[in-house]
Amino acid sequence: MNIRQITTKDAEYPSLLKEISSPPQRLWLLGAELKEDEKRLTVVGTRNPTPYGKRMVHKLVKEVAEAGVTIVSGLAIGIDSLAHQAALDGQGKTIAILARGLDKVYPASNRELAKNILKTGGTLITEYPFGTESFKQNFVARNRIQSGISEAVLIIECTQKSGTLITAQFAVDQNRNVMALPGNIDSRASDGTNNLIKQGASPVTCAEDILEILGVNFKAAKVKSYTPTNSAEEKILALIKNGVHSSEELQVMTGLEIVEYNTNLTMLEIKGVIQQPNPGYWDLT
Repeated sequence: MNIRQITTKDAEYPSLLKEISSPPQRLWLLGAELKEDEKRLTVVGTRNPTPYGKRMVHKLVKEVAEAGVTIVSGLAIGIDSLAHQAALDGQGKTIAILARGLDKVYPASNRELAKNILKTGGTLITEYPFGTESFKQNFVARNRIQSGISEAVLIIECTQKSGTLITAQFAVDQNRNVMALPGNIDSRASDGTNNLIKQGASPVTCAEDILEILGVNFKAAKVKSYTPTNSAEEKILALIKNGVHSSEELQVMTGLEIVEYNTNLTMLEIKGVIQQPNPGYWDLT
């Protein structure tokens, strides 16, 4: 892969990033080309997540990535690297914003993760040329890009004095949606997120909360992310997606024999793709 430079005049330069008060005039990129029509969510948080934080970042980010949302983070240890990995586990795209040149990934423990991001169609981005070290001020500057390149920011665990809150403040200043994971009031790791919610951040308890704020239809995204295993499943899902919900109508319109129809219907329900809110009525989950 070749490293490329783009400026604010290039078509690939994200239009959202141009909106912020101090957009980087030049970016260095390695990996897939940035798409103007992709939905992006920045996910950041503590470098020392609790077991609760680890579980929640994986669950939420994986489901959001499965829905087609690109996950942005900073490739740091902790929530950043967990968010990137969750996106990969959801077979989604993820973008890493670095606070140094692209000649060396930092920390070294995340070099394999960076390779996997590139292998799966992701991108590494920085505003710093080759040879630039990870100076403290670079991380603060990097935070404005993380929030600026996305439509929303999700904070997963942070203390009251965490540097993560700098990203949250950038997001507010940039008129981005700020979301936070509620946490145990006895947990210091949730002090920052709980306080953000007090100040007006949107509390997030499921992936659907995030997708709603991003304007992504949760049901349509879920069925879109699921790959039918056979033609029978494909027919059933296509009809439900197009507004056919009656079990009797579905069976007739698919043209399937009753045994084959019921078998595939049951398997789709077990897989969590469809549900039966009322007898004889099927819908996407």
